[in-house]
Amino acid sequence: MTSAWHACSCKSGNSYTLPIRTWTLSLTQLQNSWGNKFSATMMSARQSLRIAARALRCPTGAGAVRAITTNLKITSVAKSSWQKMVFATGTTGLLIAFVWNAEIAHTLSAKIDWEGAVRKDIVKMIEDEEERRGDGTSIGPTLIRLGFHTSGTYDRTAQNGGSNGACMRFIPEAHYEANQGLSFPRALLEPLQAKYGMSFSDLWTFAAKVAVEEAGGPVIPWRPGRTDADDGSKSVPDGRLPDATQGAAHLRSIFNRMGLNDQEIVALSGGHSMGFCHLDTSGFVGPWTFAPNSFSNEYFRLLVEEKWAPKKTHKGKIWRGPLQYEDSTGNLMMLPTDMALMEDPAFKKWVIAYKEDEELFSKHFAAAFSKLLELGVPFPKEKTSGGSFLAQMKNMLGL
Repeated sequence: MTSAWHACSCKSGNSYTLPIRTWTLSLTQLQNSWGNKFSATMMSARQSLRIAARALRCPTGAGAVRAITTNLKITSVAKSSWQKMVFATGTTGLLIAFVWNAEIAHTLSAKIDWEGAVRKDIVKMIEDEEERRGDGTSIGPTLIRLGFHTSGTYDRTAQNGGSNGACMRFIPEAHYEANQGLSFPRALLEPLQAKYGMSFSDLWTFAAKVAVEEAGGPVIPWRPGRTDADDGSKSVPDGRLPDATQGAAHLRSIFNRMGLNDQEIVALSGGHSMGFCHLDTSGFVGPWTFAPNSFSNEYFRLLVEEKWAPKKTHKGKIWRGPLQYEDSTGNLMMLPTDMALMEDPAFKKWVIAYKEDEELFSKHFAAAFSKLLELGVPFPKEKTSGGSFLAQMKNMLGL
């Protein structure tokens, strides 16, 4: 799908150039989005909408009505920092052109039953996948990793990256080494996106939130309103995610670029209480804790209390993989970036604090993870000079 710029002339002769997506909505879709009042208002335009717009299924659950008649006269134009909307009349009747943007995405996403139906389906997906595997592992930690990797590319100086866009669906981001192994959870979530019509970027981040909570973690503050990119042109350069072979300076470079501080770096690292490293995706192998499906502060306890040594062998053979550390049992592992948290005094004080106070860790993790999931997302302001976008639109429609 592509975007086109349509120049429309208003009654006074001025020209408005509006970015109108080449997606369309039928009257039925508009009715579903805005309710019966909208349907009644638009009833007289039913025939014109049938002629002027083709009903297409949009990947984000909504799109724009495209004016395809000619010689339209603009009768009203609404413009704000978040939206542009044109009301036009022509020989076939009334047409409304919407520009897809963050505020419309937020309004439509808010109508989805996130905490009811969507959460229930994600939990069922996690349970079904765990049963299918039958080895005690869970897809939950991988969903958390998906949420982290789609969000952790944000650059506050360049003002790009982050979860908005869900560019990992496209080349080149899909092929970045750091994202190996994430095509599987993305594929698992696709049926839910098709079912509910939310943006992939909202779905991925919400699934990460649910995975944390279902693992016994804290409630992660979250809100919808992210939009999806049309292609990979907005993918950010490779190398923005943490390199597990590096140390403290690298961690600060990566996370400070996003606007995160030392305390948030350590709190987010506590997510390693869950999950495994896999040879075929990262080159590392093993879990961080003995309960990799559960959220806890066990990661910090093990960092402090265990004796960690470089891994020498694996399944009776010389270990030829990258440097990683193992505990006295040889069953658990830590990465160089994990060990850096104990080697750096500013990081270590938070490791100790979280080891001693699980409630503090949970509180700080929830705040940091929520912040991470929202980095770079242009959420609409609730109020504008003319009220909220929805209020402005209803006022213009006389609802």
